[in-house]
Amino acid sequence: MDKEQLNELSREVVNSAFEVHRKLGPGLLESVYEKALAYELRLRCFNVQTQVVLPVSYKGVDLEMDFWIDLLVEEELIIELKSIKELQDVHFKQTLTYLRLADKRLALLINFNVPLFRDGIKRVANNF
Repeated sequence: MDKEQLNELSREVVNSAFEVHRKLGPGLLESVYEKALAYELRLRCFNVQTQVVLPVSYKGVDLEMDFWIDLLVEEELIIELKSIKELQDVHFKQTLTYLRLADKRLALLINFNVPLFRDGIKRVANNF
């Protein structure tokens, strides 16, 4: 997927997440937003995987520990979801680490627990 297509995909995911936030509002569990966003994206005919296993290796050795990507859209865009008071630097760094481990270029870090949706969304890039 080229840069323009990935940016368009990102816009579509943001629009879908906005719709979920508009319908459900803030204050629910992260798992509720995950299911709702996956459903909304599938309604829009996107390929969505949830709780994608992300193995961790160190110097070629499998550490036998995994992380989980909340949503992976079209095999390209990582979505990391939160439902917390406010995003912290550690959440940005966590998302960037997921990008690097998965060898992906773009992620969206979305916090649904905000009154205004635009205050809860951050783009995270890795060599993009």
